[in-house]
Amino acid sequence: MKFKSSKVNEFRLWGLLLTMGGMLLMIIGLAGIVFGWGTAGKIMAGVFMVIGAIAMLASMGVYFWAGMMSTSATVIECPECGKPTKLLGKTDRCMFCKTILSLDPKHDPQANA
Repeated sequence: MKFKSSKVNEFRLWGLLLTMGGMLLMIIGLAGIVFGWGTAGKIMAGVFMVIGAIAMLASMGVYFWAGMMSTSATVIECPECGKPTKLLGKTDRCMFCKTILSLDPKHDPQANA
């Protein structure tokens, strides 16, 4: 399994990265106006503001998607830490202790060990 944390947390991480990246792009674009780079600075500010706003909208979409998946996820109790965690797909990791979990015995690493 390629995920090192639960799938829901991975999607939330990508949403956070898009949010921070969009804000960073908007701040970089603002430098064109703050430092008075003339017409080129205004064009740069406009381009970076639009790209940053698109990244922010994409992050909103990712957060919405993660929320919708989270509401339909199966909640199980982790055998390692005993906390309730959400399971997406055939295999997933515990949101707290990162133990690999599965409802299908064919994919369950604890049953095959």
